[in-house]
Amino acid sequence: MRQVVLDTETTGLEVRQGHRLIEIACLEMVERRLTGRRYQTYLNPDRAIDEGARQVTGIEDEFLLDKPRFADVASEFLAFIDGAELIIHNAAFDLAFLNAELGRLTPHQAGTIEERCTVLDTLAMARERYPGQRNSLDALCKRLGVDNSARELHGGLIDCQLLADVYIAMTSGQVALDLGFENAPEQQLATVVMPVELVRRPRVLRAGPEELAAHERRLDGLDKSAGGTSVWRREAVPKT
Repeated sequence: MRQVVLDTETTGLEVRQGHRLIEIACLEMVERRLTGRRYQTYLNPDRAIDEGARQVTGIEDEFLLDKPRFADVASEFLAFIDGAELIIHNAAFDLAFLNAELGRLTPHQAGTIEERCTVLDTLAMARERYPGQRNSLDALCKRLGVDNSARELHGGLIDCQLLADVYIAMTSGQVALDLGFENAPEQQLATVVMPVELVRRPRVLRAGPEELAAHERRLDGLDKSAGGTSVWRREAVPKT
């Protein structure tokens, strides 16, 4: 099964007020494993970013002046997501902005995202599983033991990475692979559609005390979400 974890950033909260996309990011999963293929682009929205959105994303108007417009990247973006199940947190928000951009294309032949993909809304899933609780992405990371300490600002790729971890933890108690996107400065990333390939034998790195402690905290979170000892902790116990 092919899934695509998707996140967008926008100039403001209301698509009906003419707000536009400023970033699209996607991570591909096949059979519930991240493949390393990703799509990410910043967009020139042809309008100013609201102060609230600027504070949340850290993106400035000047940074977007030389970026492509949605019409310039629409074909590439649609080719990446076509036929996949999209995993989106608060899907109604992202879909409204994406469909508004598709509706501006001339001639209007792209249809809607829902005509191309199925959609799984992790916010709806979380509200059903954790009624009456806060179910933002940050709240779910804390509840499920997903480390979001590198998320100082909202950004497409790191939010997709966190959402992939949250989705796997919510649905099976397993944690998705960490591809290290949190170490890449997001505003230096251009539009990317690429496989991850090993070009030489990888160097083996041993975990240090802080990394081992972080690992134990993540396992504690998985135990809590599983209501007992998770499969990861059971497998870590030496067999006699």
